[in-house]
Amino acid sequence: MDEHRLQAYQQLIQQLLSCPNGEEAAIILQANGELLDGGFLQVVVKVATIFTQQGNEKTANWLLALASKLSQVLSIPVVENTPKAETLVNEADIKIYQQFLSEVLEATAESQGNPQLVYPLLAANTDKLNLNFAKLLRTWAANTLGEIERDTAEYIAISIGNFSNLIKDFPLGDKGNSIEIAITGYEIVSTVFTRHTSPELWATLQNNLGNAYRNRIRGDKAQNLEYAIAAFSAALEVYTRTDFPVENTQTLFSLGGLYQKSQQLDLAYNTFKSAIVTVEDLRGEIISGEESKRKQAEEWTKLFIKMVEVCLALGREREAITYIERSKTRNLVEQILSRELKTIFPGKVATQLEKLGDEIASGQNLLQTGKSENANSLREHLQNLRQQSQQLQNQYLPIGANFNFASLEQIVDNNTAIIEWYTTFDKILAVVIQPGGKEIKIWQSSSADIEALIDWISEYLADYYNQKYQWQNQLEQSLKKLAVILHIEEILQKVPPQCQKLILIPHRYLHLLPLHALPVRNSYLMDLFPQGVGYAPSCQLLQQTQRRKCDDFQSLFAMQTPTEDLYGKDLGAVAAIKKQFGKSAILKEYKAKESAIIPNNQNLIQANNLFFFCHGYFNSNSPLDSGLQLADKVLTLANIITHIKLENCRLVTLAACETGITDFTSTSDEYIGLPSGFLLAGSTNVVSSLWTVSAAATALLMVKFYEELKHQKNIVLALKTAQIWLRDTNILGFKQWLPKSNLDEDWQDELNDYFLKKEQEQGSNIKIFASPFYWSAFCAIGKGV
Repeated sequence: MDEHRLQAYQQLIQQLLSCPNGEEAAIILQANGELLDGGFLQVVVKVATIFTQQGNEKTANWLLALASKLSQVLSIPVVENTPKAETLVNEADIKIYQQFLSEVLEATAESQGNPQLVYPLLAANTDKLNLNFAKLLRTWAANTLGEIERDTAEYIAISIGNFSNLIKDFPLGDKGNSIEIAITGYEIVSTVFTRHTSPELWATLQNNLGNAYRNRIRGDKAQNLEYAIAAFSAALEVYTRTDFPVENTQTLFSLGGLYQKSQQLDLAYNTFKSAIVTVEDLRGEIISGEESKRKQAEEWTKLFIKMVEVCLALGREREAITYIERSKTRNLVEQILSRELKTIFPGKVATQLEKLGDEIASGQNLLQTGKSENANSLREHLQNLRQQSQQLQNQYLPIGANFNFASLEQIVDNNTAIIEWYTTFDKILAVVIQPGGKEIKIWQSSSADIEALIDWISEYLADYYNQKYQWQNQLEQSLKKLAVILHIEEILQKVPPQCQKLILIPHRYLHLLPLHALPVRNSYLMDLFPQGVGYAPSCQLLQQTQRRKCDDFQSLFAMQTPTEDLYGKDLGAVAAIKKQFGKSAILKEYKAKESAIIPNNQNLIQANNLFFFCHGYFNSNSPLDSGLQLADKVLTLANIITHIKLENCRLVTLAACETGITDFTSTSDEYIGLPSGFLLAGSTNVVSSLWTVSAAATALLMVKFYEELKHQKNIVLALKTAQIWLRDTNILGFKQWLPKSNLDEDWQDELNDYFLKKEQEQGSNIKIFASPFYWSAFCAIGKGV
């Protein structure tokens, strides 16, 4: 590198060392992006080495951590430009390596494998981390461990094992050499801690060896794969499902991945299947709350993704969709089943299920509190109880592990198709369930498409949260790009042209997007289906909402403009909507309090339609704290789940901002947001928004939506009709509609003034709400009718 650039590197490092906190360091790095390259990382490492030699390990560690992080962010390996001598040519070299080995093992032992203390030593000696070191380590161990006391040998072996873990993850030096050294260390330790003397530790070593061989850079790839498979298989001899269920699952996941990679797909299928059985058994033992189940689901989402990939590779498409469904919305499905046990099942069956549930819960408590006298026997007994419960339940409503392809025939009528998305590690999948539910067709993207989708969603969210005006102005163009990335035209070719209605089941961040507003065929997706486009969190949730028999639509309960900044902002929408119901109860302004509906309120129990016109927001850091702002406090998702029960509710309408956003940061495949709360509470449908909406556009949309509901009773179709009306109507059309609407005369005058102002600015033919920002924010989620 030239002297000028080297000087620039050094000045940047000095700036970083001078700043008081990490936040300022990030700003400095961002301002000097043109200097962040492999050369800079090499200089950082060399400066860290100097600090190590001077005894300033704190600064050295900070610089090494910085180099490691930048190496990952920039995808640039940090490799020392030093020659790698593979042959020890003289006695002096051997002594140098022996001294280094002694220092490494001593530092590892004293620090108990702390990378903050060992890595600086390795960073200062990357030239010695080569095959010579591995050879010397093996020779030294062979000559030493057999000649010393057992306790001492075990102490040294533990240090070698810890060092092997450290060198495997060491970010500097030659990665291939590091793996070879780690393999050598693990093999040495396994001669001290054998399966006979230390089965658990030996099994851990086999897993470590499996991981090392899986990532080995040198040697024959096929041979390394076989070594890795042999190591994981050996670990499973100790890590049985009964004795070590968690370790068993982790090892099976690793082994299945190797079978998948080597195209031994039947073995991969059987291995993943066994792992999923164990995962679902473990899940059944959790009694500490939904959050624990969610965390467990986040951990094992990757297992279901792998299984879906293998099923598709084997041509087992029906099983693929079963596993997709088994990973989605599991907690919500089970919570709804628990709440509605007595309405879903006949009385005697419900009683049996409750009894079995109580016995299972009691056994689970004994396991988790450690009070069971024979844990393995109890686990086996609980498994039998779960099987009895599942068999009984499956006669009426198969869910979870027993949800199967046949269930789709009960969900999809002959005029409706479903598109269910699922994102794997490198593909976007779209499962198209044909009308009648007897056939599916699957579309798969390229790996480039999912990369494009991730980039698109990152830009979309960044603009939404940081540049709202830009996000709004670019929404139409952004959706055009999304339609291309998702290949919506290709997917629609798998939907029969005679299909009248479409149900969309998004996955993860796709839940955040107005997919019904994707531009397609010189129109929008929802325009292509005469009966409209609805949404559901999963097929299982759709199945459960369809079993709810609430068809009445006579009573309304509304919370209207509870905060002062909204007084009068609904433009008379709630009053107009009220006229369409025989019975209504409206809590307005300061009366619209959370304390008026929690813990119990007869209005909620009797309401066929629950309507909120208020502020709403989604809390991405704590989704359960998302909510609706009422006069006294926020009605949070947590309180909706805990306290609200809707026994006769056909529709909850959330005419507020961000009420349809779900937890897009989670990888658990759960559906967590205000819609899920009201679906759990008992509503058949929820209409909610995906962003901060326009008050005027929302008021008009809601008035028209309820006008349409009065005539056709179909929620998805009524919403579609209202959205098209809002989108396509010009100012003249709105002025002609006003006298025919249910709005009071005062509000008609108010809106006339609003339209007159727009007319003077833009003319009477302008369609002031044509942008998707105004009309496409609201989605109908649930049963759809």
